[in-house]
Amino acid sequence: MSGFGRLWALVGMAAVAGLASGCAPVVLGAAGGTAVVAASEHRGLSGFASDTEIKARINHLWFQHSLDMHSRIGLTVDQGRVLLTGRATDAQMRLDAVRLCWQVEGVKEVINEIQVDTDSGIMDSARDTWITTQLRTKLTFDSQIHSQNFSIDTVNGVVYLMGLATHQGELDRVIEHARTLPNVQRVVNYARVL
Repeated sequence: MSGFGRLWALVGMAAVAGLASGCAPVVLGAAGGTAVVAASEHRGLSGFASDTEIKARINHLWFQHSLDMHSRIGLTVDQGRVLLTGRATDAQMRLDAVRLCWQVEGVKEVINEIQVDTDSGIMDSARDTWITTQLRTKLTFDSQIHSQNFSIDTVNGVVYLMGLATHQGELDRVIEHARTLPNVQRVVNYARVL
């Protein structure tokens, strides 16, 4: 079996293990394949599997606690670092989301960027999704950026970046692309340089 075939077999086993343990299912599509290859590039398979398991366990706890929390809070995991974004309905939801993260083994850091926001509507969410889509497209077509190594989340016009850059120049390009997009209020960088 080729290295790529073994990689997909491992991903499949991780998904089945997640289902068997009661965790939220892991779904990978065509874009997921790119993320898997990128993960093996910088974190190795064990790092990718560990982050995937952490994310699944947090999602499971959130889902058990509150369906509203599960749908309103964004979650990115990179090397045990957990970035929380999104719009909580109140301060208690924000605190509960963080508290539940710390219950999962392997979590090394929780970065809480959750906003308490009861006024946002469909138009705000659509604008944020459009910003993320535009940035993802710019990164994908920039030959000097390994776009698959970056996670992007946008909340109320604030772009949150997480992941690994191969060098400072690459990270600077990613941040500059984000800053130049219409409707971006600011860019918050949690990405690191290898």
